[in-house]
Amino acid sequence: MLRAALHNLGCKVNAYETEVMEEMLIENGYEIVDFDDIADVYVINTCSVTNIADRKSRQMIHKAARKNENACIIAAGCYVQTAIDEAVNDPDIDIIIGNNEKNKLIPLLNEFFKNKGKVEAFKDLTEAVPYEEMLLPKTHEHTRAFIKVQDGCNQFCTYCIIPYARGRIRSRSIDDVLSEVKALAENGYKEIVVTGIHISSYGKDTDSSLIELLEEIDKVDGISRIRIGSLEPMIITKEFVERLVKTKVTPHFHLSLQSGSDTVLKRMNRHYSAKEYYNGVGLLREYYEHPAITTDIILGFPGETLDEFEETCDFVRHVKFFETHLFKYSKRKGTPAATMPNQILEAEKARRSHILSEIQSEYKKEFMEFYIGKPVEILIENSEEIDGVKYYVGLNREYVRFLIPCESNELMINEFTMVTAESFLNSDSLLAKISL
Repeated sequence: MLRAALHNLGCKVNAYETEVMEEMLIENGYEIVDFDDIADVYVINTCSVTNIADRKSRQMIHKAARKNENACIIAAGCYVQTAIDEAVNDPDIDIIIGNNEKNKLIPLLNEFFKNKGKVEAFKDLTEAVPYEEMLLPKTHEHTRAFIKVQDGCNQFCTYCIIPYARGRIRSRSIDDVLSEVKALAENGYKEIVVTGIHISSYGKDTDSSLIELLEEIDKVDGISRIRIGSLEPMIITKEFVERLVKTKVTPHFHLSLQSGSDTVLKRMNRHYSAKEYYNGVGLLREYYEHPAITTDIILGFPGETLDEFEETCDFVRHVKFFETHLFKYSKRKGTPAATMPNQILEAEKARRSHILSEIQSEYKKEFMEFYIGKPVEILIENSEEIDGVKYYVGLNREYVRFLIPCESNELMINEFTMVTAESFLNSDSLLAKISL
């Protein structure tokens, strides 16, 4: 039996596709081993979102080659899609699989073992291509399954390479999505996460829409929670929210911000203003009692002045996010932002990141405090040990972590349980007891 090892870099879409490739290998008789083990086949699903991601992708390819010089090394995904010439000329890579070609993994492996020569599957994604069909009826997660419904992006933000790496938007058919959701439900999954490269654009290339897809998923028996990945602020309209609130979609919304300054947003080629973003947050808070609003912010974008940075700080104070994912701007060769004037020094990016992190921390605490003393329903995810004490870990609909001591309770993984939070266990978790 041939042994295969996989390594994923990058986003949740990449992680989903890596799991699909792993299932393909298992179905075709491969034994899956850890990436640090000796294998006959190594699959590296690469990332290219920054220059650093490119470098990490190359490092993992070469690490695999050093592990076993006779192994078949497969480089898939965004790095090879954006640097095809490098990949073709890299002697360590035996099989190149571009985006939208990963479902051909097994035929490409068979071709390699038959002919022992370099194999390529690569499409020009600047042209329209159909959605790449993939199916993942089970996952390694115990309670939550990711499901990819969309690929590609047409936004062309000035800092981002993804439209070149992933191509134009293309949507998975609703029927195909529902087939996978039903299979996941039959395999015991109660919570799914709808994800894609730019899911707000779902259906724009067909005659559907994201809200229609979510309403259809909502009808599937066995699925109790639907989470959605990152959304563009402009999708949050009154009609969208009025329909959304009637579904099992959890009140946990990740709305990409990137900056609270309109002038920076314009340089980024983001398609909204800070006021429009805030109006979307207001709609969600009008229809949901206590929705979790999370976001991404880039610090030190080229030309970001101290006044523009302070505008972002003020915006965070105004919105009071549950969580803010902070990223120091990182150049990506091939994007307009990489050659913009007035690049910010790394030390200054770090300083700004620290300031905003301190501001945000009080709002996360404030959001979590809301649940202390209130009975809430959580889905038990797993158990973990903290400072020598073992706890069950569960999440509520808003994605707040609740920890229940194991020693005095017997709970089941993947079961819903009513708990009441008593206090903070740490900055990320609430200590809770079973509600009577």
